Amino acid sequence: MSATSPLIRDLGQADYEPTFAAMRAFTDARTPESRDELWIVEHPPVFTLGLGADREHVLAPHDIPVIQTDRGGEVTFHGPGQVVIYLLMDLRRNKPGGKLYARQFVEKIEQAVIDVLGAYNLGGERVAGAPGIYIADGPRKGAKIAALGLKVRGNGCTYHGVSLNVAMDLAPFTWINPCGYSGLVTVDMRTMGVEAPLHDVQRALAQALVDQLAPEGVQPDPNKPTDSPARATSL
Repeated sequence: MSATSPLIRDLGQADYEPTFAAMRAFTDARTPESRDELWIVEHPPVFTLGLGADREHVLAPHDIPVIQTDRGGEVTFHGPGQVVIYLLMDLRRNKPGGKLYARQFVEKIEQAVIDVLGAYNLGGERVAGAPGIYIADGPRKGAKIAALGLKVRGNGCTYHGVSLNVAMDLAPFTWINPCGYSGLVTVDMRTMGVEAPLHDVQRALAQALVDQLAPEGVQPDPNKPTDSPARATSL
């Protein structure tokens, strides 16, 4: 196991606000020697707003809380049956002689999602100017299945992350303009005909992210598993 590989933490089911606070506290306290971490979490229903989000994109929140964050992007929904992985990374470590640029970081995260979907025989693709991953073909081509929102501080440290819809109640996505796009259809893996345990997809996406974000020139050793998730009992 490379010392530069992120520590994977499984937070289980956790409310959004304390998790958000913990991400910021972790990033405030980290030093150049702090190990990068990936946090796997499943949230109760919540709408979150990006830093410059237009609240008019929240059409009808019903009884779901709407929380302002400091990530990029517009409004999105998190809920049970969705893989959420937060990436607490130092981008200065991932490119010899410099740092991984935010656009490259986003591309690697998106590729990890595409790889995981491909392992379940689902085609995913990028759409120019609209971060996230969309269904690549078939009658649901263009439907969004994964969302991405990040905070990159001036020192290259990141938090927030990526969500992949596995088996959700999709109705709340119709109560917003997802990511600011009116009428954007949102799907999950179950809608696409894939029945997969959430835990399996969580582990697959965490591993794909580790593989994608390995420092340049460092090839992951397939014979060395990543850390077993450290179960956090509190934040």
